[in-house]
Amino acid sequence: MTRSALPPRTALPAALAVALVVPLATGCGGDANAGDSGTVTVTVGYQSKTINTVTAGTLLRSLGYFEQELKARGARDGITYKVKWQDYATGAPITAQMTAGKIDIGSMGDFPLLINAARGKQLNRPTRLVSVTGYNLRGGLNTIVTEPGSRLSSLADLRGKKVSTSVGSAADGTLVRALQRADIDAEKDIHKLNQQPAVGASALQAGSADALSQFVAWPGLLAFQGRAKALYDGAELNLPTFHGVTAREEFAEKRPAVLEDFLRAQHKATEYLRERPVAAAESVAKATGLPPEVVYLYNGANGIATFDPTIKPALVAALKKDVPVLKSARLVGDVDVEAFVDDQYVKRALGARYAQALATTAAPARSEVWLRNGTTRSFAAPDQLLRHLATNTGAVRAAYVPDTTTGTLWFADKAVWVADGPRLLPFVTPSAASAYIAGHPGARTLPYANALKQAS
Repeated sequence: MTRSALPPRTALPAALAVALVVPLATGCGGDANAGDSGTVTVTVGYQSKTINTVTAGTLLRSLGYFEQELKARGARDGITYKVKWQDYATGAPITAQMTAGKIDIGSMGDFPLLINAARGKQLNRPTRLVSVTGYNLRGGLNTIVTEPGSRLSSLADLRGKKVSTSVGSAADGTLVRALQRADIDAEKDIHKLNQQPAVGASALQAGSADALSQFVAWPGLLAFQGRAKALYDGAELNLPTFHGVTAREEFAEKRPAVLEDFLRAQHKATEYLRERPVAAAESVAKATGLPPEVVYLYNGANGIATFDPTIKPALVAALKKDVPVLKSARLVGDVDVEAFVDDQYVKRALGARYAQALATTAAPARSEVWLRNGTTRSFAAPDQLLRHLATNTGAVRAAYVPDTTTGTLWFADKAVWVADGPRLLPFVTPSAASAYIAGHPGARTLPYANALKQAS
């Protein structure tokens, strides 16, 4: 993909402007005014708890790869480079800081990326999508959950209910699209609560929200803690969702080599995560306070996310399909996705490796156990994993199984199990299990404990 000219400026609605008004961070962030000698500070905005951005944030920061790249560059250039990391809960404040010239590089989900592009265009402070962190080609990074004792079992049950989400997020996009497919009007048929993820999680527990639509890692965290159960698996949409890295155009053009250093460091962090998934999960867990088992659900060897910095055509196509959803919510006007996507820097950073990586996609997820001795073991079929669990309960730290229909990984003890003859099949949601049973006479749901007994 190549860059094209910026489209004409258009005004964005007040809703977006309000969403992005946040206090500016103190200190200098961007290096637009830095000279070519002395010290240059590169400011990186990231979301530590949005764990599918870790290769451009939490994990990358802990590994120090970017600092190493800049130290080597500084030795060549005679410049001292410093990195300033700024942590945020969502993408909106990162966008606000970037368009104020305070953040040079940021990472966020696909819907916030489009708002980032629109806001940069509006303020004549353009930004560019320069790489991808984690993706799921079916949309499994977003999930709608309810409290454990809820009688809600399908999207149809959400009519007239209070549903918490973060407006303008990828999770909100999943909610809107899922409701549309169920012939439910997201504006008229439900009561949408625009809340930050942590606030929405508390609202769900307090009973002031009937359901919560959120992005990684909130659904998995709440399920792991026994505070929620899955109602809708975003992968049922079969539309890609991803997180990516955006850079200020001014910064990228002034210091392209520094941006390429960042992307090389991101690639190294991606390779580390792939080669040492357990160590990476434990590192991210330590930095964020999230349970390692939850981090591994998304970022593990068979995790819901696939990490790859290349900007795949399928992801660009998905961005284009996202624009109408944000426009209908009056959060953006027209967004020129082709102008926003700029893969020249990551291509140079990866060199000959880029083409092969671009053509590679995720392999189907396998069932997997994480043993207390720190090792993992995968299984070709869920019933094989169940047999292992039945005889090795004390040795297992966590167990994961892919949904039979969508492939979305979920905790084995939180999955909905279906017995179809001798086969034992896991599903993320009751509605998915019901849909399978409807097409397979004789199939039935059974409790997890019974599935373990049958497997053994």
